[in-house]
Amino acid sequence: MAEKNHPWYMNAVFYEVHIRAFCDSDGDGKGDIQGLISKLDYIKDLGVDCIWILPIYPSPLRDDGYDIADYYGVHPDYGTVDDFKQLIEETHQRGLRIIADLVLNHTSDQHPWFQESRSNPESKYRDYYVWSETDQKYRDARIIFLDTEKSNWTYDEKAGMYFWHRFYSSQPDLNYDNPEVRREMRNVMDFWLEMGIDGFRADAVPYLIEREGTSCENLAETHAILKEYRQHLDINYEDKVLLAEANQWPLDVWHYFGNGEEFHMGFHFPVMPRIYMAIGKGDATPIHWIMSQTPEIPENTQWCIFLRNHDELTLEMVTEDERQWMWNKFAPDPRMRLNLGIRRRLTPLLDNDPRKILLANALLYSLPGAPIIYYGDEIGMGDNIWLFDRNGVRTPMQWDDSLNAGFSDADPEDLYAPVINSEEYSYKKVNVASQIQDPDSILNKMRHLIAVRKANPVFALGNYEFRSEEKTECLVILRHYKDVNVLCLMNLTDQKQTLNLDLSALINKRMVDLLKYETYGMVQTDPVKFEVDPFDFAWIRFD
Repeated sequence: MAEKNHPWYMNAVFYEVHIRAFCDSDGDGKGDIQGLISKLDYIKDLGVDCIWILPIYPSPLRDDGYDIADYYGVHPDYGTVDDFKQLIEETHQRGLRIIADLVLNHTSDQHPWFQESRSNPESKYRDYYVWSETDQKYRDARIIFLDTEKSNWTYDEKAGMYFWHRFYSSQPDLNYDNPEVRREMRNVMDFWLEMGIDGFRADAVPYLIEREGTSCENLAETHAILKEYRQHLDINYEDKVLLAEANQWPLDVWHYFGNGEEFHMGFHFPVMPRIYMAIGKGDATPIHWIMSQTPEIPENTQWCIFLRNHDELTLEMVTEDERQWMWNKFAPDPRMRLNLGIRRRLTPLLDNDPRKILLANALLYSLPGAPIIYYGDEIGMGDNIWLFDRNGVRTPMQWDDSLNAGFSDADPEDLYAPVINSEEYSYKKVNVASQIQDPDSILNKMRHLIAVRKANPVFALGNYEFRSEEKTECLVILRHYKDVNVLCLMNLTDQKQTLNLDLSALINKRMVDLLKYETYGMVQTDPVKFEVDPFDFAWIRFD
């Protein structure tokens, strides 16, 4: 639990669930809400605090639910609104929380608002979207989905005009210059908050407002709208959280925290590729650098940190040389690449090497922020690069070695996506049931890591400083909170490394290995020598 003086999300561990991919309760080949309810004890036993679910709303599913056709319902594949109410209740009964995706920026082109907007120029809904007689406006805005979209404008025959979209052309952007749109989305928030969810992960927030001569990202008017939503939340609800998905540099994301009156949390996107870079190169420098670019954030706000999620591993915020290196190292087959990123899961990226997988997680947990685990990564699931777009990292959860990996009773032909059955990552080898029985499995080691991190608030709430920065083969971080000090040692190479650290500021403290429950000697005036095995790590507390 977060300490009494701190909101719950400060020391939380999140678990990202794609309901379609998690568990099918009715045998139609698609995961559903009742399936997730049946697996809540598994999530609870993992040691996490909060579940983040991907969109569940009615949708034509051109973008896996991020193209919403009705903000006030549940897609029939997933169940009903009553099922969702039961999910919230059962989640809370287990002491867990649940947040949902709030897709503010755009709707599906099948949404009744858009259908009315394109059909009737006299309708109030014409002004719910961004229309233009020309496709030459806002030329300074980049195209985000480079592999599929040639422009941010699409001509609509019925309207006889162009509509604006920052993502797929099937996802027209809402017009946030219209006060009615802002009010409508406030009503959407209220609908789900009244039902009892614990907050929102707000999707694609930098793009709400368009202005000529700008990149149409991170504009002051966008921040003003988001502050309005936060104020509404604070006045009407308690203990809820807003998490910003702003795929931007840390200094730009800093503005989404405001002075503590905008978002409670924000994703730290650019630290993620640099964790892979550090392990791939055996060099801590990329981590040192990106953290030097990361500003202090207001009290009671928190970074959200992650290794992977449902999207591609974005390489937007690395140099061109670094991007080429990352592609060559981690995505040698062109099928593994997408837009400016990589469409692979954590385990294949790290060569299915348990040492590297656990090291990457330990490195993440050693940094300030609240970590997010993507479903399946805790057992080392593989991916399917032959599926469309980002769907290769959204395959069915592997529960056991029975038909369809225990995900569904349906005929395998009826599954929304095939289960992973390739030699190395087959569900016959990689599944929850077998790993629960194995004390040395990735799953059980992940549970242990999570438990230790949660039991030591220094990781979530403490300051950090890099030590021994000249020895770049290792990442060494000293975390400090109140009177607690924890030293995080990580060997990023395939060779044993020796560290001689000056710990004289901690003289006469006893060293305790938090992960192995071993006690070492006392700190003396001389440098303390540590030996760290290849791709290994340690967390040492000073008592």
